Amino acid sequence: MITVLLCVALHFEVAIRVSRKLDYAESRLRKRFLILMFAMFGAHVAEIGLFALGIAVLLQLPGTGAITGSEAVTLFDHLYVSSLSYTTLGYADLSPEGPLRLLTSTEGLLGFMLITWSASLTFLQMQQHWAVGGE
Repeated sequence: MITVLLCVALHFEVAIRVSRKLDYAESRLRKRFLILMFAMFGAHVAEIGLFALGIAVLLQLPGTGAITGSEAVTLFDHLYVSSLSYTTLGYADLSPEGPLRLLTSTEGLLGFMLITWSASLTFLQMQQHWAVGGE
């Protein structure tokens, strides 16, 4: 639950700050959208990292599940499973088992919501651009 709250708060802060920056920016459309895309991409990567940290913490506690498909699960594996969950791609070679599945399924739902939020923000910025006649 803490991971969900942190991710939503992070996404909100990045979205608000980048929106305000773009509203007052006198720069050309290309620069504004590069700022938007890289800021939102960075937010998504950070959110995947937060969930990977949550997975790593849970795996240290007894009875919270495991990641199967690899003999030695590393930090890279935590990031990999987290990114598969966040983007709702699904699991292939590595997959969560036990109670850990609750965290990764929650991550999938939240990831979908936050990716959609980023797409909506991008659309709203484009709509503002179209309303003023473009550049």
